[in-house]
Amino acid sequence: MPSSRAPVILPFQIHSRRCRAKLDSSVLSPMEQRLKDSIGIEQFLQDNKPLSPQAMASIRSLIVNPHTSDPMLSSVLETLTRSLQIGGDSLYLHHTLKLLTDLASHHPNLSAPILDLLRSNSLLSSESPGLATEFVSAMASISSSVIEVEEASFVSLCFGPSVSARMWLLRNAEMFGVRRSVLLAVLLGFTRDPYPYVRKAALDGLVNLCENGDFEDRDVVEGCCCCAVELLQDTEDCVRSAAVRAVRVWGKMLVAYIEESNKIDCSDAIFIQICSMVRDMNVEVRLQAFDALGKIGPVSEDILLQTLSKKVLGITKEKKSSRYCPMEWLEIPASNAAGIIVHGLEDEFYEVRMSACYSLRTLTVFSAKFAGEALNLLMDMLNDDSRSVRLQALETMHQMATCDHLKMEETHMHTFVGTLFDNNAFIRSAARKILKIVKLRKLKLFKQCIDSLLANLETYPQDEVDIFSVLFYTGRNHGNFTVHIIMEVSKEIEPVFRGKLSLDSPRVAAFLVLAISAPLSQEKMANRIPPSIFSYAATLLGRISHALSDVMSKDTLLVYLSKCSQSSDFSLTDFEREGLSLPALGSDAPPRTCLETSSSVKMPLLDIGNKASEVLSQKLPALREWSTSHVVCQQRELDELRKFVNIIFGKVNDLWLLVQSGFTTEALKTLRTCREEVGTFPKESPGSAGMLAFTEQYIRVVKLLTEVWQHLVPTRKIRSYGMGNLEIILEKLDRRLRDMRSRFIGLSIEEELQILDLTVVACLLRFSKVEFCCYHNTLKRLSSTISRVEFLYKKGSLDPSNFLTEVKKSLHEIGTYIGGGPCKSFVIRRLLNSFSLKQFSLCGSPRYANAELEVPGNDSENPLPFVSGLPACIPLEITFHNILNENRLWLRITLSEESTQFVFLDLNLTGGGNDVRKFTFMASCYLTPNVASFTLRVCIGMECLFEDIHLAKGSRGPKRELTYISPEKEIYLSMRLKTE
Repeated sequence: MPSSRAPVILPFQIHSRRCRAKLDSSVLSPMEQRLKDSIGIEQFLQDNKPLSPQAMASIRSLIVNPHTSDPMLSSVLETLTRSLQIGGDSLYLHHTLKLLTDLASHHPNLSAPILDLLRSNSLLSSESPGLATEFVSAMASISSSVIEVEEASFVSLCFGPSVSARMWLLRNAEMFGVRRSVLLAVLLGFTRDPYPYVRKAALDGLVNLCENGDFEDRDVVEGCCCCAVELLQDTEDCVRSAAVRAVRVWGKMLVAYIEESNKIDCSDAIFIQICSMVRDMNVEVRLQAFDALGKIGPVSEDILLQTLSKKVLGITKEKKSSRYCPMEWLEIPASNAAGIIVHGLEDEFYEVRMSACYSLRTLTVFSAKFAGEALNLLMDMLNDDSRSVRLQALETMHQMATCDHLKMEETHMHTFVGTLFDNNAFIRSAARKILKIVKLRKLKLFKQCIDSLLANLETYPQDEVDIFSVLFYTGRNHGNFTVHIIMEVSKEIEPVFRGKLSLDSPRVAAFLVLAISAPLSQEKMANRIPPSIFSYAATLLGRISHALSDVMSKDTLLVYLSKCSQSSDFSLTDFEREGLSLPALGSDAPPRTCLETSSSVKMPLLDIGNKASEVLSQKLPALREWSTSHVVCQQRELDELRKFVNIIFGKVNDLWLLVQSGFTTEALKTLRTCREEVGTFPKESPGSAGMLAFTEQYIRVVKLLTEVWQHLVPTRKIRSYGMGNLEIILEKLDRRLRDMRSRFIGLSIEEELQILDLTVVACLLRFSKVEFCCYHNTLKRLSSTISRVEFLYKKGSLDPSNFLTEVKKSLHEIGTYIGGGPCKSFVIRRLLNSFSLKQFSLCGSPRYANAELEVPGNDSENPLPFVSGLPACIPLEITFHNILNENRLWLRITLSEESTQFVFLDLNLTGGGNDVRKFTFMASCYLTPNVASFTLRVCIGMECLFEDIHLAKGSRGPKRELTYISPEKEIYLSMRLKTE
């Protein structure tokens, strides 16, 4: 008997629009037919009259509507093709071309015929260079490959009267398949253009040309380098900045062509040329100059030493300038390099000081003597006001220590160990990272280093793990010095009262870590540590193994302590003979192999005597107390981080006055700097990860808001955005705001209200231009946001801001304008003028919702099997972080842009808590095409439950907009072969 059970409902699946057209009727729906008649498409195709503005607006609404059928889209394409053939004035053709570009963007399956239409159109060779350039630009935006344009046409367009068209062509020259020889000639010619931004575009094009290809002709390379050197003296800042990059790139290529005996001379000459730019009045030029200095390559030691002294040295003064100039056009006095590093480290802008430190990081590799003298300047930078500069200086010193060029003297130690007590944890960590690998040549310096680490441990007990690790590495690098120190402090380690050890003291624990490192040194006297010390260290096995996790495992450490407690002659050779291994000396990297205990090693019982056993039993309460204090220290660290991000929020708030005053370029630069500063913090603990992610997202939102503001509101320097680009920016802004509302958990009412303020501003910005469609959805989003704001104000007993009060009063007025036509710009402008960015302040530590996807063992060489036409099973290992049970999650499986499947993820079946959930999910993919192999893209999206705007009704997929919480993962599938 047939089963009475209901059929199994497959996961929601969206087929391509073309497939649906084959299944459905090929004729237009009644509604579409009425719309087609109202536009007058049939009449237009018969007549030769241009389309009216109202008809073009209606056609664009059809283009952006995702539910427009294929027959209707075909009719739209036919109409626009006819409109292009009829022609008209430049403005009419511009609108027609814009509609064709939008049609290809929203419906990729029509890109090919639209691209063929533009290629074959005679307007490409129009007498109007601006219109012809717009055709080429449209073709470039539609095509995903090189646009084949006749070289004569390309050159003719470049020499047209339109400056903006010329700049666009030079910036995108490599997209048109022009021969490199022709392109090189064009770019070189336009370096003499009267407009500075055209010269800059030509220089940038030369840099790209050099980085993407080799030139066999030395004369060509020399000519390009000569041209860039001449433009170093240009009157415009942007040109000089681009010229510095060009000199660096073409100069390195020129050095490669020079005879071996003259290579260093040519490299010196290029280096000195760039040195002449580090005193430029423009900050961007100085930044580019120091960046280039660190990338030139090997430079003579005498030139490097001259960069550290403002006084011209005798070794440089005596030599003629031609000594550094194989080519006459490169001839420049070597004295131009005098003191340029000093000037950079003394610059008033911290970005320049950072760049100068970065240059030193590369240049100190070439000369130990230069590194030794540069160390004096770097020590001064450790007292810099900017945390970023101090960090960069420490990174440079770490590079010097890696190359064994860091020669620490007594005059340096006092300043250096001061960084161990910096208020910033990352500064302290960077300083300790240097101590791991630096080689100290005097016992006095070693004692000073150990004393500073012990004081560091006392001041910052939360850094114990890192300090113990540094002590182990330092002791291993200085075995004999370590033995000397341990012999002096042995009385502190030995039992003091009734056989009890004073191991509760962090100082004693630190000495134990230092002591156990000595036998692993390669120095001869390093195995003179008393065996009892290793027995005492065994009582702190868990605490020490946690700090040495990058050196050896807990079992390996136990074997090591056991061996050393039984014999005073145990050494590094014996350690390796036992089948164990350690990282190389001088390395702070993790071990190259897994340091688990070898199966052939028999672990003897550790006999540490009655004294140690008694200590072990008494240690548990102290460990619990230590654990509690460790949590308190972590909370203190989070509080410090919160203070830092609130300072960043304050900087961002101050920038809004610049934006309103029209100085958007300066504001964008500062926002970029703030984001880079936040990015320097590692996201280790969950609290810091969420806090830093929220700060970065907030800065991105303000940056996008600034980019839209400078287009829609009169500014000091107006940047011209196309409507397509502006719409992309607004889409990014909406997506970022959705992420902030959906993915961050634990925000206060005040914090959520400030995010809603930005959401309201984003809606108003969408209303300010008539070209944007979807007014109804934007109005609906604005209304729901205002309702949420009112609810939060009542809940928190707060008074609404003047801005939101004005928006609420004007809500009906805005809706009336939208219903009857385009929104009146003066209403929106009045509301935008009343907006001011509030001072944002984080009170707590928001958690960040995200997910991870993995397919074990799957790559292009090991695809998953499938059978065409049947569902394919995909085993996914999913990890959720900070996902709540009320969240609605969907697995999106994409075969192509037009073929997507959504699978609902039921959180009730995943188990685990809200913080971390790990589980395996078997996803069935029904998008198996009739091919031998294919690739799927999979990611996880979360529904924005606050959205009142629903997607297509009646579908089994997500009802609201999704914010994607995991990176997209590629999955490879291959058809299973039939066996004979």
